[in-house]
Amino acid sequence: MTYDVIIVGGGIVGLATAFRWLEAHPKSRLLLLEKEDRLAAHQTGNNSGVLHSGLYYKPGSAKAKLSVGGLQQMIAFCREHRIAFEQCGKVVVATTPAELPRLETLWERGNANGLQGLRRLNPAEIRKIEPHAAGLAAIHVPQEGIVDYPAVCEKLGDLIRQRGGEIRLGARMLNIAPEGGQQIVTSTGGRFRGKFVITCGGLHADRLVRAGGQKPGAQIIPFRGEYYKLRPERAHLVRHLIYPVPDPKFPFLGVHFTRLIHGGIEAGPNAVLAFAREGYKWTDLNLRDLAGSLSFPGLWRFLAKYPSMCGYEIRRSISRREFCRSLQKLVPEIRTEDLEPGGAGVRAQAMTADGKLVEDFDFVEVPGQLHVINAPSPAATASLAIGSTILHRVFNPGISV
Repeated sequence: MTYDVIIVGGGIVGLATAFRWLEAHPKSRLLLLEKEDRLAAHQTGNNSGVLHSGLYYKPGSAKAKLSVGGLQQMIAFCREHRIAFEQCGKVVVATTPAELPRLETLWERGNANGLQGLRRLNPAEIRKIEPHAAGLAAIHVPQEGIVDYPAVCEKLGDLIRQRGGEIRLGARMLNIAPEGGQQIVTSTGGRFRGKFVITCGGLHADRLVRAGGQKPGAQIIPFRGEYYKLRPERAHLVRHLIYPVPDPKFPFLGVHFTRLIHGGIEAGPNAVLAFAREGYKWTDLNLRDLAGSLSFPGLWRFLAKYPSMCGYEIRRSISRREFCRSLQKLVPEIRTEDLEPGGAGVRAQAMTADGKLVEDFDFVEVPGQLHVINAPSPAATASLAIGSTILHRVFNPGISV
């Protein structure tokens, strides 16, 4: 059989792309390959389940456009299929005078991106929403929320199969070779012929580009984000979502509090270099992955640019007390004994050779192939919108949307 499209990657972006493809072309022959024995095994299944509204992103960027539109699409999908979600709202809190101008920048970005219902908060108004939070000022973002992303992926998989798509688990892609105007995909689950191939490889995105005979232009560097959970008797200290004002000098948002869709409060994440692309603990080591990171000049340039941040992230990883100090800036009543070990996720961060993080969504396109090289947060929220964008790029090459 020759498939109309072969999609590689069973995370939320690959699944959403397959779903949108069959929605637009219901008679297509579609194959989705996933190397694990289940869908959403890595980034999607290990994130904190936040619905992002588009507050942080530069107006006009793909992140801004896709997060705003993608949020509405995700909410509509969850409502239609009765998947747990809640737009509980978020407060972004400035805790020092130096953060107030940056909070103002977020206010301007949120309004430019079309967010609805944004409110400025003074300290008393902060405490009405989050009684135990402390801050000089804040922005309330009512559209933000929480969702069960693994349930979203399970439903997407069901719908893909119902619409005639084929999903093969345990099939790791090894190579893509053009042949006679088509693409031959070799995997551990067999060889397949397709008219077009789309890869959504997440933590292995750059390797899939190379497997297709192309140069990715960036390398995936895995950063592990570690979480704590609040002990149940202390969960009342956080009602919804509490975030710090991000420091533009550093590339990550900082630790924050998230209420989970099935109960409990999560605190984190930090960001430390993982020793494996699927390295969820310090002891997880993959020599190929680690050698690839350490031999990449961009990583060393990144470390040289942010030495204090990188060192602090390591200290915060090995010291619960230091982690707690960061959390106390937002909720002063938090104590070290309130924190229990939580889970961890690994972020697939695309980095260029000059040490810069690729901030926006990024694709590599050649005849017969489209590779998603960078799909960082808010990719889960925006996944259905990203799927539509990928279809547009496939059928309208060279025309952006």
